[in-house]
Amino acid sequence: MINNLIFVVNSFFQIYFWLILLRCLLSFIPSIEWYKQPFEGLKDATDLYLNLFRRIVPSVGGLDFSPIIAVIVLQILNYLIIYILFLFK
Repeated sequence: MINNLIFVVNSFFQIYFWLILLRCLLSFIPSIEWYKQPFEGLKDATDLYLNLFRRIVPSVGGLDFSPIIAVIVLQILNYLIIYILFLFK
């Protein structure tokens, strides 16, 4: 049972990582209309988390480095939660 929970938690974090990466890559394409689907859904899902770090990490020269910090924190949370779940195994 714990193995299934670990798999689900890890899968969630990996999917969210790829969504953040896709959001960052798509931000380099100026012709994307972020208020049309599926881009609006991607923007809404990732900006909730990324905005936490945008308040802390300022843009430097027009580049937003907050996704890097956000991904690092996401991976740390993933490892911590999986480690805690392993303790209950």
